[in-house]
Amino acid sequence: MEEQQQNALSKTSTSPFQSKPIRCIVKLGGAAITCKHELETINEKNLDTVSKQLRQVILSCPDSGKVLGMDWSKRPGTSETLSTIDGCCDEFKVDFEKFVVVHGAGSFGHFQASKSGVHKGGLCKSLVKAGFVATRISVTSLNHEIVRALAKEGIPSIGMSPFSCGWLTCDRNMEAANVSMIVKALDSGFVPVLHGDAVLDTSQDCTILSGDVIIRYLAEELKPEFVVFLTDVLGVHDRPPTEPGAVLIREIAVNEDGSWSVVKPNVQDASKQVVVTVAAHDTTGGMVTKISEAAMIAKLGIDVYIVKAATEHSRIALSGDLKHNVPDSWLGTIVRPLRQQQ
Repeated sequence: MEEQQQNALSKTSTSPFQSKPIRCIVKLGGAAITCKHELETINEKNLDTVSKQLRQVILSCPDSGKVLGMDWSKRPGTSETLSTIDGCCDEFKVDFEKFVVVHGAGSFGHFQASKSGVHKGGLCKSLVKAGFVATRISVTSLNHEIVRALAKEGIPSIGMSPFSCGWLTCDRNMEAANVSMIVKALDSGFVPVLHGDAVLDTSQDCTILSGDVIIRYLAEELKPEFVVFLTDVLGVHDRPPTEPGAVLIREIAVNEDGSWSVVKPNVQDASKQVVVTVAAHDTTGGMVTKISEAAMIAKLGIDVYIVKAATEHSRIALSGDLKHNVPDSWLGTIVRPLRQQQ
């Protein structure tokens, strides 16, 4: 059924974007774009830098270098819009690369979900149902702000919530996720912006669908050229990066069965030595889920770059240049199929 829907969309679309391949799926880590220890607080500096970096790789601006800002609404307490359409005309042409953005919740949503037990299910309980609503209010408000930040940079971003798109899980595993509207948005020249969400579950009523799981599913369906995880640390370490002696894992090779091993640096049995921690309020699995999902994506033959957001290293990763050349000065973790190492 899903294949028929996508075929129907491709037949009716006449957009010049239709023939373009999906360049990249980007995961904006919640810890990178929000202040982890301040409830529902955005890291404005990081979000602004990331938005500008995404503009550089998504848009091919005209010679004038002008950007048509797309947030024409007012901020609370102000009398002016953020962007103006003065001087805008139909001749303002910009070429776009196909990108999909998925963001985590960070200090949005996790508190509400963990306090109410939404991830464990049970909508018959008043607290769980209230928490489901509260979680969605929180994560969709963050989605709105991220869309605004991207739109301000001239990126034609469209917020798309998994719950509203009808995505379902069963025992917390993906069961139904129609991507036809995402494909249609891409073919129409938009950048879909999805997020971790509270969704319905056919087994336990409801749960939390993490952005990392969404990334893996979209990678399977859309087959991007590469995937980038933007985090609040340089990449995957052999232990929590705040601990003395923590070593950055530079490259991970993934076998056809999904198992993985560390290639750089050369550490024996590193898959067992890599220690990950999860914050008490994090209902999505944290770095544990991130490594697992990155390995499943690499298993598909797609390179994954895990890198610190709002840095020169993230700019290089987003450009796609790491596919053919990884500078010694680049700091991050590359997860790729074992056959590409040979």
